[in-house]
Amino acid sequence: MEQYEPDSLSAAQLAAIRRSLTSGRGALSRRSMLRAGGVGALTVGGLAGLSACGIPPAKREGQGTASTDDSAKEKSVAFSNWTEYMDVSEDEKSRPTLEAFAKRTGIKVKYTEDINDNVEFFGKIKPQLAAGQDTGRDLICVTDWLAARIIRLGWAQKLDPANLPNAYANLSAQFRRPDWDPGRSYSYPWTGISTVIAYNVKATGGKKVDSVTQLLDDPALKGRVGFLTEMRDSVGMTLLDMGKDPGNFTDADYDAAIGRLQKGVDKKQIRRFTGNDYTSDLDKGDIAACLAWAGDIIQLQADNPDIKYSIPSAGYITSSDNLLVPAQSRHKANAEKLIDYYYELPVAAQLAAYINYVCPVDGVKDELAKIDPELANNTLILPDKAMAKKSHAFRSLSSAEETAYEEKFAKLIGA
Repeated sequence: MEQYEPDSLSAAQLAAIRRSLTSGRGALSRRSMLRAGGVGALTVGGLAGLSACGIPPAKREGQGTASTDDSAKEKSVAFSNWTEYMDVSEDEKSRPTLEAFAKRTGIKVKYTEDINDNVEFFGKIKPQLAAGQDTGRDLICVTDWLAARIIRLGWAQKLDPANLPNAYANLSAQFRRPDWDPGRSYSYPWTGISTVIAYNVKATGGKKVDSVTQLLDDPALKGRVGFLTEMRDSVGMTLLDMGKDPGNFTDADYDAAIGRLQKGVDKKQIRRFTGNDYTSDLDKGDIAACLAWAGDIIQLQADNPDIKYSIPSAGYITSSDNLLVPAQSRHKANAEKLIDYYYELPVAAQLAAYINYVCPVDGVKDELAKIDPELANNTLILPDKAMAKKSHAFRSLSSAEETAYEEKFAKLIGA
């Protein structure tokens, strides 16, 4: 089991947090900006917020022991999630799938959008987890690399398969065996996040862009190429283009990928490294082609028919945001019921139709077609077998690797 490290974050890790909060996945999405001033932190069951104030200092490493489960006598579950990651009614006054769950089961869901960045959120809950205390959250949604760390530290409860029949049966094969939780003993994915190539066909003069090599070497694209400020996405896609496996690479492989990107910077092929603020430049054509997140592409295409995407023959990077039950949570069975509920096909379809990320639920296409046939046929939401086969995950990193790799990447992008 990995040792708990109470040390402060490295400068490179802090820089990565700032990038995520200002322009990366922790920043407001395009839909959030359009809906600014809307729902905010809606709750079901009356929870207005969860505070991290007054947490005592960490005393010991968490042992991952399950706490007493009060689910039978306390019909509630506290769920912490990212913003814009749950369906909302047209009048923005309710969350339909959560309310339907509460009505069916009698379990009140205390839903809070208090995750803006993985590392920041981990900083909130780590002292309590390390001290063997209840975080006040029964279900959390974190990206795969942080889920891996929490599981290694023994700070997630092992899930009971008997409470997860839909999840067990309907989980897509693409997400069944991550290297950090093979067989999904501790986690289930909420969504997948695909990194592909996007391009503005008007800006490329009608030319298709379908490889990282083309992004880095095509003189017609010079100065109009974008890569992402998220290390795993930009380096992972470059590793694939170089014939390397992002799930099994060496330090030398990583350095070679950084060197490949550095050449793109030095010869001014790369315009800049961005978070999701690339969407405006791509829409206008200032960036002709770039690495992009699938959810952004779907939203851009709704307004601009010139926005296209491609899946490189070398493959693409998919990460996932995952549901975990923290150690010492007192409503584990209720949390498992909520996880399983979102693997029911009609419910999964309703969620996918709203958030537009990769749906990890197999067999959902017919249900999604009832809501929106166009979305049901969009492989960025429901990858077909050929596309899923090209999906690769970036391998788990040790704390030392995380620091070293982020330092090299920060130097590359000038952060």
